[in-house]
Amino acid sequence: MDLSIIIASWNVKQHLYDCLQSIYHYTAGIQFEVIVVDNASSDGSATMVAEQFPQVRLVCNAVNRGFGAANNQGIAIATGQHILFLNDDTAITDNIFPTVMARFKNIADQSIGLIGCSLRNPDGTIQASVRRFPTVWDQSIILLKLHHFVPALLNRYIMTTFNYQSEQTVDQVMGAFMLVPKLVLERVGIFDEHFFNWFEEVDLQRRIQQAGWQVLYTPVAHCIHVRGASFKQWRRPQAQTVFNQSMRYYFGKHHSKLAQYYLTSLQPISMLLSYVAQTFS
Repeated sequence: MDLSIIIASWNVKQHLYDCLQSIYHYTAGIQFEVIVVDNASSDGSATMVAEQFPQVRLVCNAVNRGFGAANNQGIAIATGQHILFLNDDTAITDNIFPTVMARFKNIADQSIGLIGCSLRNPDGTIQASVRRFPTVWDQSIILLKLHHFVPALLNRYIMTTFNYQSEQTVDQVMGAFMLVPKLVLERVGIFDEHFFNWFEEVDLQRRIQQAGWQVLYTPVAHCIHVRGASFKQWRRPQAQTVFNQSMRYYFGKHHSKLAQYYLTSLQPISMLLSYVAQTFS
């Protein structure tokens, strides 16, 4: 099997349908399987998959286990030499998978451990999908919501000058499309399930690079990404709580205890601002 496409999904039935339909419509020239891990959706997503796409390997969770844990369930049963973590709110518009998979063979130094393709908004414009690794500075700005008033404070972190027309190695790509050889996951490990959502894909890419591989962004292929279709269903304080927990764990794992303590001290402010935003939205 060449490729296992793993889709962790929660309550976005129509987006998931569009995603699966696009995969089976366009993909050719490779042996592939699709694994959908449904995180206890209440909108009939699992039933839709079972009835409309019986060829999909469907895993149904009784509770929402989060992004990383659901993908790990997919990894456990995947048979492909390559694993693609694909968001449920994406859609392909061409036979992109053979093209992207070939990048592992065409890179001269054979050191690429993960690839992200170009992501496009539904209107076709390029979606910002590359960032540097998080630092205490930029995460402080995010917690205090200062970027809403001075967006330029995050220019370095979100790489506003990045050339999305150029293939290059980067710190991290967005988790909506991440292609990884199964061998790499066997060496560095699967998703850390201490993260429920947010930072788990950053942690994985950091571990891949610590093990000696690089992360590659390539514009040789693209897919449509609605962005945040599942997360938009959360109330702001709930989302902020999960984000804060993941940030706290990430900095405790990859930075000093002092950095973790400092960011934790700012998190009550972020919660207050989230409640205020929820009240007036």
